[in-house]
Amino acid sequence: MLQTMQNLYRRWWLKKHPINDDLWLPLTTMPILRGLNTEELERLKELAAWFLHTKAISPVQGIEFSDPMRVVLAIQAVLPILNLGFDAYDDWQEIIIYPSQFVSKTHKRDHYGFVHEGEQVLAGQARSDGPVLLSWHDVMEAPWQDGFNVVIHELAHKLDMRNGFPNGNPPLHYGMNQNHWQAAFSHAFIDLQQKARNGEYSAVDLYAATDAAECFAVCSEMFFEDPHTLNDSYPAVYQQLKLFYRQDPIRRLPRVGYGFADTVIH
Repeated sequence: MLQTMQNLYRRWWLKKHPINDDLWLPLTTMPILRGLNTEELERLKELAAWFLHTKAISPVQGIEFSDPMRVVLAIQAVLPILNLGFDAYDDWQEIIIYPSQFVSKTHKRDHYGFVHEGEQVLAGQARSDGPVLLSWHDVMEAPWQDGFNVVIHELAHKLDMRNGFPNGNPPLHYGMNQNHWQAAFSHAFIDLQQKARNGEYSAVDLYAATDAAECFAVCSEMFFEDPHTLNDSYPAVYQQLKLFYRQDPIRRLPRVGYGFADTVIH
């Protein structure tokens, strides 16, 4: 009953508060949206509107955040949940936007038990205690089908966190096989680690060799940005992500290298 009431309220709210077409339509030229049909774009629009309604977006360090900027962020954020639904992000509430890459403090415990503090310069961070942190410069650079997307990367971490600490094993849908998931990602991760150790070329960003959580997040952003290359490199991973995200970007996106339309964002 409660779920029904929530759905009715959501439908009512979306009908009353759609994203204006003058704002929406120019942004649908993002390369990573190529091939989405009219129904999918309409569903994406509703997801983006609800995302902006339910998530607090907090600009810091003096950045002025306009409505077009908000929609650019929301479009990329909800593309992974296009076929997963509104509730896939319901366990976190805030995105903090920095003008550019930012410094984050790190705490690492060594094998003696001592904690070492340090700093990292980051384009994005999904924090286990709640918010997602993003560099606006990198958000702007993200949707161009170049294989890299900081928004999708960090929100993949959030999906991974739905069953606890990120470890590359997000909650799988009914009918998915945990053994198949583990086999696909373990093979890719071991191969990426070997390439990283040996200084070998990899078509998949070797940041994926950091740990299992980063392997899932890097492969997720490639799934939406450069699916052909991901499938060429690790077809079993592509198939598992196809089942997980309930999308098949290969069917709608060209291989990287095609000309892209320009999107102007103010």
